[in-house]
Parts: sequence; structure tokens; C-alpha cells
Amino acid sequence: MNQALSPGRSEVMLHIGKDVETISETYLNEVETNWQASELLPLTSDDSFISDLKTIQEQASNLSYDLLAVLVVDTITEEALPTYETWLANLHGVNQEENNNWMKWIRAWTAEENRHGDVLNRYLYLCGRINMREFEASTQYLIRDGFDNGASNDPYRNFIYTSFQELATNISHRRVASLAKSQGNTILSKLCGLVAADEARHAKAYKAFVSKIFELDPNEMMLAFEDMMKKKIVMPAQYLRELGEKVNSFASFSDCAQRLGVYTPLDYVDILKGLIDDWKIENVSGLKENGEKARDYLIHLPDRLTRIADRMKISTEAEFKFNWILG
Repeated sequence: MNQALSPGRSEVMLHIGKDVETISETYLNEVETNWQASELLPLTSDDSFISDLKTIQEQASNLSYDLLAVLVVDTITEEALPTYETWLANLHGVNQEENNNWMKWIRAWTAEENRHGDVLNRYLYLCGRINMREFEASTQYLIRDGFDNGASNDPYRNFIYTSFQELATNISHRRVASLAKSQGNTILSKLCGLVAADEARHAKAYKAFVSKIFELDPNEMMLAFEDMMKKKIVMPAQYLRELGEKVNSFASFSDCAQRLGVYTPLDYVDILKGLIDDWKIENVSGLKENGEKARDYLIHLPDRLTRIADRMKISTEAEFKFNWILG
């Protein structure tokens, strides 16, 4: 998919670009009204800093090993934001030199997302249960190593990916928030809940982009959807690794997430079902023969994936110790 945009794709991106500002106003918040990490966690300049820190660490002492591991990887994923901004800025139809509306969207989206890594990183630092050097090294590895989502520079495929990925991160942060609360950690629960809410808004924006493409170029959009689902939607942290390790740690993290029910294969299926419904795949008109075949594949895919998920075995206990977690 490295070839230049076809005239049709270029025209579609230019056309939708005219509406990007309106979509931004709908699904992004103004800087003045957005929450910031400094409002949610204690500052060293606060008179109550020591007592607030003690409360954070007391609550964090109750967090399970698996939940800490998932929280660390969620944070590393958020901290790898420079990679995602660079990747989106290279999409066909995004013009950095002319600073078109697509570029403005990417910067505004990045600015909101940047707060997630800030607040979660700060929490990990304060909670006293994380080896911060190990955590920071893994973050640097992930940014340096990059990732391949299988979409290359094609905006159609990348908007499928971002729609799916924002929904997945919403689920993960929302579930961590719920589990943290059940383990007596109201502070972390609030932080993850706020991050999850942002992810939900951002997912709506990317889904809106795809909906508009389906209206303008239905056959190519259907083929892009099919292609991305055949490749499978991979997580941004797929090449995750720890300090000094050449083998990635993503599989062990995935086991933790599945044991906790934070993100499972059935969640993957549910996201797919939701996108099929949101984009009204069964009612899309103007398809060619290959587009019809792609639609048929997509409509039947959730059932196939459900059968596979039902047969999957999840390890019942941790078989791998992460260097990120103290003790």
C-alpha cells in the first residue's frame, strides 16, 4: 500500500478535510476546559503533599500484580505518542507543509492524548511500586522500535485501525478503573476513568471519518476494512520489551490482561461487531463484486472469531515476572 493515492482517494481526503474542523469541535475539548495531570495528583509545592503521597501509596499497596503489569503497559502505550503522531502525519492526504485540516486534527488529537501518559506516568512514579528506570527504558524501546499496524500510508486502512484501537484502549482503561476501585484504589480508578472517556470521544471521531468515506467511496472503504481485519488489528505495544531484553514482553502482558478480563479475544469480537453496526455494513450500497465479497467476509467474521475465542486457553497464573514491578 505504498503507492500514491488514486485520484479517487485524494479527492475523498480533500473533501472530508473540509469537515475535519467541525468534527474536531464535536469530539475534542478546548485546552481551557480539559483536565490536566496537575489537577489530579499532588504537587510537591502543596502543603498536603506528604499526606497525599501516603494515601496514594497505601491505596497502591492493594493492587494485584497482574493489574500493575497491565497499568504499566497501558502507560507505556500512551507514552509512545510521538510514534503515533509521526505515523498519522505521513498518511496520504495529510499535508504538513500546507498545514491542512488533517494536520491540524492530528496535532489537536495528539495534544489531548499527551495528557494520558502524563497523568499515568506521574501516578506510577508516586505509587512506589514501580521500578521507574525499567519502565522508562521500555517506553524508550517502544518509541525507538516503532510498530507496524499493517496499514502503511493509506488513510482508509489507518482510520479502520484508529477506530478499532481507540475503542480497545477505552475498554482497557475502563476495566482497569473498575478493578482498581474494587481493590480499594479510588485515586487510580478516577484517573483511568478520565482517560477512558477521552478514548471514547476519539473513537467517535475516527468512526465519523470512516462513515464519511463509506458515503463517498464505499467499495474501496469496504476492501480496506476487509484487508485490515484479515491482517488482524495489532496493539501498538506489540514490540514491547524490557531493559536488555531482545524478546518482546507483549505476550506475557496479554496473558495478564486476559486473566483479569481487562481485554480479551471476545472484546476484540465485540468491537468488530460494533463497527459493523455503526457503519451499517449490511446496508452499504454502490459495491462492486469484490466489495460484495468483502462485505460477506466481514459480516460472517464475528461468528468465526467467536468460535476461535471460545477454544482459546488462558493461563491461570503468572509465569513471567516483569522487571517493572518492585517486590
